[in-house]
Amino acid sequence: MKRIAVDLAKSVFQVAESIHAGQVAQRKRLSREAFVRYIQQQPEPVEWLMEACGTAHYWGRVLQARGHRVRLIHTRYVRAYRLRSKTDRSDCDAILEAGRRADLHAVPVKSQEQQLLQQLHGLRETWKKSRTQRINLLRAILREAGVEAPTKTREFIQSAHSLVECEELAPLRPELHLVLAEINLYEQCMAESEERIKRWHAEDDIVRKLDEVSGIGVLTASAVKNAVGQPERFANGRQLSAWLGMTPREHSSGHRRRLGKISGQGNTYVRTLLIHGARSALLAAKRCRNRTPERLTRLQLWAVQTADRIGHNKAAVALANKMVRICWAVWCHERRFSGDWQSARPA
Repeated sequence: MKRIAVDLAKSVFQVAESIHAGQVAQRKRLSREAFVRYIQQQPEPVEWLMEACGTAHYWGRVLQARGHRVRLIHTRYVRAYRLRSKTDRSDCDAILEAGRRADLHAVPVKSQEQQLLQQLHGLRETWKKSRTQRINLLRAILREAGVEAPTKTREFIQSAHSLVECEELAPLRPELHLVLAEINLYEQCMAESEERIKRWHAEDDIVRKLDEVSGIGVLTASAVKNAVGQPERFANGRQLSAWLGMTPREHSSGHRRRLGKISGQGNTYVRTLLIHGARSALLAAKRCRNRTPERLTRLQLWAVQTADRIGHNKAAVALANKMVRICWAVWCHERRFSGDWQSARPA
């Protein structure tokens, strides 16, 4: 099959055609309009190779609609095949070389709905970061004025209007009220985006099942479903966990095996949501142990015992790792979550 590697850009597209493996038959440098015409001129289905970067999913959908095969390759894999200087031409050659690897996992082309939902999550995260910046700014100003502010974010926002009324900050009061107005605006935007996400998945069976897992809410379930797309491409839950960067980084040689911290690769946003959800589930399990220990599920008992053995933070990450595997099992095997479920092992 004819292969065409494309180095995507805003207005200039570098193209390299290959018919025989390891050989470039033709190179072209096209504008956006010329690239659209170039796609229309391809009479037979060909294999298009692109880096998984900005606009790659859009062009992937355009090409798939015309019956072509599309492979999106992670930029980290392409970088390993680039020779000497980085240019559009060398990038195309590297994409072609990476595309020859049959065992290289391609990035699935996202649908338009997946991208819209991902952008909604991104907007919410941007508003949250902007709100945190304003809160930290207010905390610093109040601290310099000798005013003690509550530690928790919710309590700080509720008391911020009264705190900025102190005499030391009187000259800055109009500007501080503007900062408070920005915080309230970001709070409103975040709440509206969360409601939109909930309405988006109101009739979604998969999100409803994932939401039942301990430490997984609608927001996390929506992000996991949107990021994974097709869970069947993972043979088991551990592969999904490794894809999200929840498994240890390995540096082994010979008979010596070294496992370090979690790899931290994959989708940072989804991994962050999972770890925060695991922290919440772990705290709930500890409260349950202190009040009604007889009501602890097997999963909660494992979580609190792990926390006693290795510490709260490491146990939260370990619980997040287990939650990912549970999500894969619930999703692929179409079963409901149970904290007391135990796999049947042969005798």
